Amino acid sequence: MTQPPPSWASPAIRRGGHWWLVSPAGAMLASDHAFAAELDNYAADFAAANRAVGELHAGHKAARNPAREAWR
Repeated sequence: MTQPPPSWASPAIRRGGHWWLVSPAGAMLASDHAFAAELDNYAADFAAANRAVGELHAGHKAARNPAREAWR
């Protein structure tokens, strides 16, 4: 019996400069260039969103503790 993928696992991963579609049954190279380009765009947007959320969290922490920011 195969185990389900972890909840954090992505169905598409980039390895060796190529996108792979992953499932519990195995992996398949995403060979369609237009699809791979869309995955690149999605990954870039997702990374930008993660950075923006990180900056928001840092700003909220600084606002809650202004004395700590004075030490930096």
